[in-house]
Amino acid sequence: MRSRRRFLATSLAAGVLAAHRSAFAHGKAEHPHKAASDAPKEQQEWGIAGDERSVARTIPIVMTDAMRFVPDRIAIRLGETIRFTHENRGTVMHEMVVGTPATLAEHAELMRRFPEMEHDEPWMAHVGPGGRGQMIWHFNRAGDFQFACLIPGHFQAGMIGTIKVG
Repeated sequence: MRSRRRFLATSLAAGVLAAHRSAFAHGKAEHPHKAASDAPKEQQEWGIAGDERSVARTIPIVMTDAMRFVPDRIAIRLGETIRFTHENRGTVMHEMVVGTPATLAEHAELMRRFPEMEHDEPWMAHVGPGGRGQMIWHFNRAGDFQFACLIPGHFQAGMIGTIKVG
């Protein structure tokens, strides 16, 4: 029953987005970076939006048109707040989205169906060709998580990395 409700809710949301083209803005436009203090502090399975004053370390992430992240494996101590800096060395838009394998796969499918959908969550960073970005995330949950580029075709080509929090 729960999965049916989730399917119906996802289908309804996708239909609303499809009906309102003004809500679509992914395309080639780079999303502006939101300050950590502006980000909604909503607990996720993989953590919560971080505060810039609490950053313990910075991890640079390189995105390439070979559909890879460098590095693609990250170890984080439970309770750390990380600043991810992003450098897109490619010629197309890339993004880094943090989540569980299940949530990333579900969102990748939604992105495949609606490639122009807009999203601006604190666990997502969109970086245009040759651009830079950042994301600050507090890892207050232990576990094995992933980060991925969910732009259609990128996730499917293997643009996925792993995060071990412990």
